[in-house]
Order: sequence, then C-alpha cells, then structure tokens
Amino acid sequence: MKAVQVPYANELKIIEIPKPSLQNADDVLVKVKRVGICGSDMHIYHGTNPLATYPRIVGHEVAGEVIEVAEGVNNLKVGDHVVVEPISYCGECYACRKGRPNVCEKLSVFGVHEDGGMREYAVLPEKQLHAVNKELSWDEVVLAEPYTIGAQAVWRGNVEKGDTVLIQGCGPIGICILKMAKIAGATVYMTDLDEKRMDFAKESGADHVIDAGNESVKDRILELTDGEGANTVIDAVCLPSTVELSIELVSVAGNVVILGFDERPSALPQLPITKKEITITGSRLQTDQFGKVVELLNNGKLKSDGLITHRFSLNDVQEAFTFVEKNPDKVRKALIVFE
Repeated sequence: MKAVQVPYANELKIIEIPKPSLQNADDVLVKVKRVGICGSDMHIYHGTNPLATYPRIVGHEVAGEVIEVAEGVNNLKVGDHVVVEPISYCGECYACRKGRPNVCEKLSVFGVHEDGGMREYAVLPEKQLHAVNKELSWDEVVLAEPYTIGAQAVWRGNVEKGDTVLIQGCGPIGICILKMAKIAGATVYMTDLDEKRMDFAKESGADHVIDAGNESVKDRILELTDGEGANTVIDAVCLPSTVELSIELVSVAGNVVILGFDERPSALPQLPITKKEITITGSRLQTDQFGKVVELLNNGKLKSDGLITHRFSLNDVQEAFTFVEKNPDKVRKALIVFE
C-alpha cells in the first residue's frame, strides 16, 4: 500500500509499505478516506516541530471506514465510519492519574512520535477510534480532530455562556476555537493581519474582528468590553508579543490560554498577573473532547461552512504540501483524498 513519509526535514515521498494486519484483541483495521494537512505536519516537513522524530509517516487528522475488527472489539463493526483520536498514553503517570493523558510522560502522538494516517490503511486500538454518522461527508468528519483542539482551548479557558473571549489569530485553529466558543455561548472577538482570514472569521460567527496591523488591539478590546478586558484570551498566534498582549488584555480573574510551541521567551510582568489574579494555562491536543465534538457533528451543530478550501489526491501530495507552504493566504484547510 502507499504511504506519505517525511524521511527527514524538507523531504517528502510516497513509499510502498505492507498493508497492516490485526495483532491485538482490540485492534481495528481502517481504510483511510481523508487526511487533513495540519500546521504541525508542515512543521514536521520543515524540521521545525521539536517533538517529531524521523522518518515519519505524517497525518493525525484522519477519517476512514472500518474494514476488519479483532475478537476483543466491542463497540465498532465493519462498515462503521470513524475518526481517529491520535494520542496513546500510559494511564499510570501523574498526568494520567490527574485525568490529563494528553500530556502523559509517555505520550505518543499518531503522526508525530509514531507513524500516522497518511496511508491507505491503518490499524489502531478501538479506544482511539470514534464512530460518526455515516450520512455525514468525509470532508465534514475529518475536521473532528482540529475541532477538539478548539474544544480543549475553550475548556482550558473556562469559557462559559455570557463570557467575552479574545482569540488572537484567524487561522484554521482560531476558527475551530471560535466555533466551540460560540457553541459555549460566548461573545468572541478575533485578531489577525490577513484581510481574507478576517473576513472568513466574520462569516464564521466572530462578533468583532480587529485588524492588528492597522488598529490598536488594546484600544479596541477595552472599548468593546467597556474597559474590562476579555474574560478569556486564547493565543493561537503564540509569538512572544502576543503572549505579552494576552496578559495585558485579559480581565480581572480572567484566563489566558496559550497554544503554541515558540521557544523564544516572553517578557511577562508579575504585577498584572498577581493584581488581576490571572490564570495562565497551556493547551495541548485534547482531553476527552472527542465525544463532545462527534455529538456536535452528528447533530449538525458543528459544520465546516467553507473551512475546507483545497483537496488533493494521494499522488499529488507533494503538490499539496508545496501549495499549502506557498499560499497561506489562500488555504484554510487542505485535505488529502484517498479513494
């Protein structure tokens, strides 16, 4: 079967590997139908993901059809449509005991630490697969994983109905956060530098979008919130400057959520953190968000509505990665189509 491998930074190739078979009692064989290209896949390709190892078959936004199940599988059957929860964990370390397997000390992420889903078939344990409504298109359900990233950020930020939320960044993850924050009942403000992304954020339900290149984000947020600041600030840009701005713009007793992997330090003054008693949290992957997201997808409450802009065949994967790399202003989400 064919698979997409990054053997080392800045190299991408289609390789032939054996079709996997069931090995364990809880194994499920999945025929891959769609794989989303994520920013982290691009970082692996460019050698800028500090967590990835090589060579690596990439892809963690995966949807497919169940082809075969082992004897110990209880909740899935042949023909089911599923999405992949791309994390495995030990269940015993401090993080797991605290209900945070997404930061398990032995965490393994499908497509990052272990070979992922950009291949024709994959075998996964049943617990990493979630059945979705067969009536939904593959293009819709493949977005389940990025939606869980948005759901995790909203959960980490303690967003509730009536809260005000500032999301820095109108990229694909910013839009996923927006969708989940609106479902939670929040008023959402967003920032960006790109006009097209800002326009799409408005179309996707943002209550107000601020052009960070042409107006003061601080002045607009204080104006929009009557001087209070945003109750939750979620930084999906994650530059040192946006982290610093998050601390400045969050309200008293507010929450700041940081999603990025930038290793450069930010200069964070202690006074506003203490004076406003701010809670600052990281947000990585997801914790128990798949059930919620799948239910929202199945009920039609969560839809892509233009988030997917490009589709490429498996044979055109190099063209896909090159296009995503060179056209960030045109691509929201690109998919690899397996048919």
